[in-house]
Amino acid sequence: MRFMVIVKADAHSEAGEMPGTELLAAMGAYNEELVKAGIMLAGEGLHPSSKGARVRFSGTSRSVIDGPFAETKELIAGFWIWKCASLQEAIEWVKKCPNPQVTDSDIEIRQIFEAEDFGEAFTPELREQEERLRAEIEKR
Repeated sequence: MRFMVIVKADAHSEAGEMPGTELLAAMGAYNEELVKAGIMLAGEGLHPSSKGARVRFSGTSRSVIDGPFAETKELIAGFWIWKCASLQEAIEWVKKCPNPQVTDSDIEIRQIFEAEDFGEAFTPELREQEERLRAEIEKR
């Protein structure tokens, strides 16, 4: 199973405050442990929402909303993609994580859909397209 592990933003990350050397070193060691265990597939930090935008969909209309966005607790400061045997395993790994923020923080864990989760709606043609796209991404 793959999981997206989401580090929630706080006022400091939204202000663009960069982590100090101590936190960077702790997170580097943690990421190294994840990689050695075969858990981590990807992971990145994100710039604050003031440097981002949202696109709102309403029927055929699209409108752009520039950041920053008001609800800091609903924003994402970074993420990992992990491969774990279960949600419980992902939880156990998150519990080992250094606190990613300078204040109290939350990390959310969400399972990523796999092709088999879509059942018959994911036709052989769609599966073939998905595999082709993934192979093309891997080549880059």
